[in-house]
Amino acid sequence: QVQFVESGGGLVQPGGSLRLSCVASGSVFSRYVMAWYRQAPGKQREMVASITVRGSTNYSDSVKGRFTISRDNGKNTMYLQMNSLRPEDTAVYYCKTRDVTYSWGQGTQVIVSS
Repeated sequence: QVQFVESGGGLVQPGGSLRLSCVASGSVFSRYVMAWYRQAPGKQREMVASITVRGSTNYSDSVKGRFTISRDNGKNTMYLQMNSLRPEDTAVYYCKTRDVTYSWGQGTQVIVSS
């Protein structure tokens, strides 16, 4: 069974940075497009970035130029470097395959506040 474990969240001031990590069990990293998602309070979950097996990336307009997604297939690990954080980036962040249905992990909380 595939599981996703996110880490690296926390409280950060506006303009600050955080680096999220995602470890997946199984062989998903070497086979599928991976993505980061987030869910803010009272809002629907949205995809913020995705990355193919070969490393091609795509970002939502809300994070483009500020967030960077990367992956290390050998370590079954994906990252999200978040810079210039804004209060509206406050959310629980999740990682998962983009196109294949698996259960969601617990996520990692990011709070951007002064």
